[in-house]
Amino acid sequence: MANVDVIVVGAGVAGLVTADRVRAAGRSVVVLEARDRVGGRTLTEPVPGVKGLSVDAGAAWVAPDQRLLRAELARFGLETTPQDGPGDALTSLRGKSRRYAATARAFDAVTTADVGQAMMRFAAAADHVDVEAPWRGEHAPRYDAQTFESWIRRVCVTPKGRDYFRLVCGTVLATEPQNVSLLHMLFFARSGGGLLHLLTTGGGAQDARVVGGMQQVAQRLADGLGRWVRLQEPVTTIMHDADGVTVHSESGATTAHHVVVTVPPALATSIEYLPGLPHERTQLVQRMPHGSVVKCHAVYTRPFWHDLALSGEITTDEGPAKVVFDTSPPDSRYGVLTVLVEGDDALRLGAKGPARARTEVLRGLAEHLGPRAMDPQAFVSHDWTAEEWTRGCYGAHLPPGAWTQVGSALRVPVGRIHWAGTETAERWCGYVDGAIASGERVAAEVLTALP
Repeated sequence: MANVDVIVVGAGVAGLVTADRVRAAGRSVVVLEARDRVGGRTLTEPVPGVKGLSVDAGAAWVAPDQRLLRAELARFGLETTPQDGPGDALTSLRGKSRRYAATARAFDAVTTADVGQAMMRFAAAADHVDVEAPWRGEHAPRYDAQTFESWIRRVCVTPKGRDYFRLVCGTVLATEPQNVSLLHMLFFARSGGGLLHLLTTGGGAQDARVVGGMQQVAQRLADGLGRWVRLQEPVTTIMHDADGVTVHSESGATTAHHVVVTVPPALATSIEYLPGLPHERTQLVQRMPHGSVVKCHAVYTRPFWHDLALSGEITTDEGPAKVVFDTSPPDSRYGVLTVLVEGDDALRLGAKGPARARTEVLRGLAEHLGPRAMDPQAFVSHDWTAEEWTRGCYGAHLPPGAWTQVGSALRVPVGRIHWAGTETAERWCGYVDGAIASGERVAAEVLTALP
């Protein structure tokens, strides 16, 4: 006899939404989480030595059209604050810096023209991609046979234009363009409403932040589930047959009618499945590496860059601090710069240790904002690649050939084993909204299958 109707592996947003919807339907559920906390790739942490200040070490931003996330925020009474603030942004490519207002162009005329024509060609190609099944369609084999880097080299005609699109790849996927299938880049962009939408602050993917931090969504969901969320319970084995599932974790075995695996693909491969999974499923998750991210926060007594009429937003192709946002609290009682170190830069920085990483990031900020950037009140960083139960961020990406060869196995249940997580989302893949969507999809799936 089953202990519960459904076991959910992973207490990230996808897993908690799954459990929340299953329980709301009157069925029993338990969530098994390896960490000592809920939230997965959302993590809001207090800054040591800075009273009353917390920062999002993980996912942070909300888009206007992320309706599922917006609905959860409204449900729990959580507010947002706009990302855009006063002042000009800075862009630096190949040693040439430019400051610009939100309505002005970020590049010189030649680079602007090159980036513009490449964006148009990218958008036209993305229109051919089916977000529900990227492996389908007459263009899919051709797109999936090449890397995003090869597309950049073929389409962009200026060095700055090529550098910009390489930077874009790091910004949205946290990896280098030679690692990514063009088909995956096209799918990912279309999934989030278009590449420009993913890169935009006001009105785009970085439109606003959650006051008090994004992890509150997971914490509120977990509060509603109470004792049915079990922490520090890493799952080691899933046994499954026609009668049900038995999931082995730290404290023993739990049985259920169905199990939902919501952990990132790199972690799903560390679970033993008895009997083994189909070849297509195994091949797929083995070919879904995660990006690499070190997220840093430099905290100052005030947002001094406003004195320079700067917004704190920086985009550059030099050094580890390539992408910077002002994430100061709404009352500006502190100045906070969030630095996203991504791809190969994150791997190099993570290997140097916290002290060296701090120095290199602050030097990068000082190059654009002056010597005051070298003297923060506090500095914190989180290396997601080094985290045992994550192994990278922001999400997984697919190399050439993976989508068209084995991508169809992404959401297909294996008997009584079901799959969720932001990587399985059709809309807003890689984002919190996508995690919520995947949880709602799989909850409906198991509720239909339950006796």
